[in-house]
Amino acid sequence: MNKDKTVYDGFLTVQEKDFRMRILLPPDRQLKRAKLHCSWKLKHLLHGYEHIVKQRLQQSPDLVSFILELKTVLEVGLKSRPECSSISPPHYYSQLISEIETLGWDKLLFIDTEFRTLRLKAEDSSRRQHILTIKFQSKHPAEAPECLADLPVPLAMTWTPQSNLQQLHNHFLLVLESLTEFWDVLDEIDSWTWILEPEKPSRADTMRRIAIENNVSIKVEVDPRHPKMLPECFLLGAEHVVTPLRNKLNANIHSWNPNSSVLHNLRDVLEITFPSPATHEKSNFSTECGICYSYRLEAAIPDQVCNDPRCGQPFHQACLYEWLRTLPSSRQSFNIVFGECPYCSKPITVKMSAQKR
Repeated sequence: MNKDKTVYDGFLTVQEKDFRMRILLPPDRQLKRAKLHCSWKLKHLLHGYEHIVKQRLQQSPDLVSFILELKTVLEVGLKSRPECSSISPPHYYSQLISEIETLGWDKLLFIDTEFRTLRLKAEDSSRRQHILTIKFQSKHPAEAPECLADLPVPLAMTWTPQSNLQQLHNHFLLVLESLTEFWDVLDEIDSWTWILEPEKPSRADTMRRIAIENNVSIKVEVDPRHPKMLPECFLLGAEHVVTPLRNKLNANIHSWNPNSSVLHNLRDVLEITFPSPATHEKSNFSTECGICYSYRLEAAIPDQVCNDPRCGQPFHQACLYEWLRTLPSSRQSFNIVFGECPYCSKPITVKMSAQKR
């Protein structure tokens, strides 16, 4: 690397794996006082062999002999650490940089030091921001990369050895456009109602549990491919409150208008006005569990309610199940436990969770 022949830089190839290294010799070019700099992968591979490398630096008659001996050490290291991957050839990096330049550096959010994982940003027609994560495989470009994104549907990317970043990004934009109406539907629900679950919805979530009143809610599952069609609906709460709502839903379901928004249709078929951030506080619907006295138990919220109108106390499913199963008076039929409400002693039931079966 210099006229004095004291700086050497390049790749050492062992078992078809390339390792970057630099050797710095003192002005007198004495090998025993040389300094060896290398990539973290080479350092990892030589871990435990440092004393051998130092010994070879002291005893090797010349640089070529030292390199050959170092290759022998690496051969042993590779056999004991097969997980060490090779550094890609130079054209891999130059090709990738060229593709990023064509795509636009403004779309690149992240790239790791190995140039194997990239995160690209994209924007749909409603100006929502999305991220596409691309993980190139060891046999790139012959092997398709792993593509990940926060989507409610599988991300199927077409890949050939001639494919590039621009094509992946363009395909991702097409997928985003196909889901724009789905996200519009959920964004309207999120903006104008109180969402009980999920606590922090992601772009992949298709379910919303919407508060109707204290201890009463509706869980809707929106189809990403047909977002304005009637979603799956499940009413939760005390039976004396839920039953009239269920009857209205069944009676008015024929009037569902796929040209109108899901939220507008839900208001019409249930004949209600949903509480919203403009009219109510979310704390009005965050009633604590009557057993553990907390609102959230891991990811669950209280969704089991005593059906007695004078009680209406909510419980976590897990808490109520554990409570009832300890009472001698409780009985079980298949996956349902029958017992008494811990507050009013009126009959109450709970289904066993899938984990308990």
